[in-house]
Amino acid sequence: MKPALGLQLGQQQVITPQLQQAFRMLQLSAHDLEMEAQAALESNPMLEPDEGEGDQEREKGEGEDGEGQAEREVAANRDEPEEGAESLDLDLERVEVIPEDLPIDTRWDDVYQAPLAPAAQEGWELPERAEGGVSLQDHLHWQLNLSALSPQKRLIAAVIIDAVNPDGMLTATVEDLAASFDPALGVGAPDLAAVLGEVQQFDPPGVAARSLAECLSLQLAQMPAETPWRDEAIALVNNHLDLLAAKDFNALKRKTRFTDAELAEVADLIALLNPRPGAAHAAEPTLYVVPDVLVRKGNGRWIVELNPDAQPRLRINASYAALVKRRDRSRDNQFLRDNLNEARWFLKCLQSRHDTLLLVATKIVEIQQGFLEHGEEAMKPLVLRDIATALDMHDSTVSRATSRKYMHTPRGVFELKYFFSSRVGTAAGGEVSSTAIRALIKDLTAEENPRKPLSDSRITAILAEHNINVARRTVAKYRESMAIPPSGKRKRLA
Repeated sequence: MKPALGLQLGQQQVITPQLQQAFRMLQLSAHDLEMEAQAALESNPMLEPDEGEGDQEREKGEGEDGEGQAEREVAANRDEPEEGAESLDLDLERVEVIPEDLPIDTRWDDVYQAPLAPAAQEGWELPERAEGGVSLQDHLHWQLNLSALSPQKRLIAAVIIDAVNPDGMLTATVEDLAASFDPALGVGAPDLAAVLGEVQQFDPPGVAARSLAECLSLQLAQMPAETPWRDEAIALVNNHLDLLAAKDFNALKRKTRFTDAELAEVADLIALLNPRPGAAHAAEPTLYVVPDVLVRKGNGRWIVELNPDAQPRLRINASYAALVKRRDRSRDNQFLRDNLNEARWFLKCLQSRHDTLLLVATKIVEIQQGFLEHGEEAMKPLVLRDIATALDMHDSTVSRATSRKYMHTPRGVFELKYFFSSRVGTAAGGEVSSTAIRALIKDLTAEENPRKPLSDSRITAILAEHNINVARRTVAKYRESMAIPPSGKRKRLA
């Protein structure tokens, strides 16, 4: 076969850089979108923050001298596409058309207005970002500096503190720590053990323990002497902690001579202790999510709004836009024209993102009103395809719109992905959400007899009585996903 050249006609779908930017902005979280808007402000002189005070309208009327007519043409045609400009179509098939009437009330006028003052946002008390906490080592060294130890003991205590892990446990033996010192200092294992006793009196209680039993015993020893069952609890954790962990209450009663009531009192006291005393001093700051959507009930209807504090507020600088001359082919004018086109496209991407997010969130609330009214047990099965079909969107568009987005509801703050769950068939031919099944399992284990906790097989049978057909291994999977231990680990005396 001889090589030859030929022409062939065909259609191919191409995603332009502008559409790639629209896709990327749709899936950004609120924090990432804020960073994206800040970067656009710094790189594009045509963009400026929108203070919402009508400055843009006043600027449009200023400076209308010899070139006022050209400036008015630029302002009048600001929404007209430039030559070669792309039209925004997040589905690659058509521009999303938002219906006039929606089954759920939607506040369109709140989408692009200036953010409300904190005092005016009644009913929305969103948490602030927490500052970074003090690490456990810093907390212990601070207490060491306040102690009355000798210089040599301070040095030993500092070595011990550095060997404490983030959970508050000592990760090395006193022999290993003693071997790390210069022999000329004459520090031995007895010296380490003596200073270790001093460090173990620091806050938090139980810190620098070498085992779980020692950690719990230290916490019990620092309780007031008149604490009921304190001495019995210390003896139990030092001698029979393994039996308590295994829930072998019969063996515990034989070895301790406790009655059921006494053993229950001791076990309840031990349950108040912290097996990881250092966890409260994590060095990482706690970050709070900013909800993108606000949902509340008013006048008997669920109202869906975009959170104004989570939406960047930008606009085109009217003064700079007025400098663009249509027939000027100079380098400076081309620079202004290119930035103006980029600024217009960026604002279109923002508007399309807000519209798509509001539309998807409204449909989710419409479908999951039962959850908002009654809780997880009323959650309906829902997948991305259901929303995409209802809104005539592509599945990938819904996936991007719900990725890392959060909704503030009267029941708490939830990721939009939380409202999607798989379907499980019922004996009557209906469907139930896997989230609702998890809620039922959680309720069943919370209300069970602590002496005879429900096994996975028994939970399966109870669900079958409610016409919910799930396998025992499915119940075990759901239970483990909620960090609920098996029945043997849930057994208690009362």
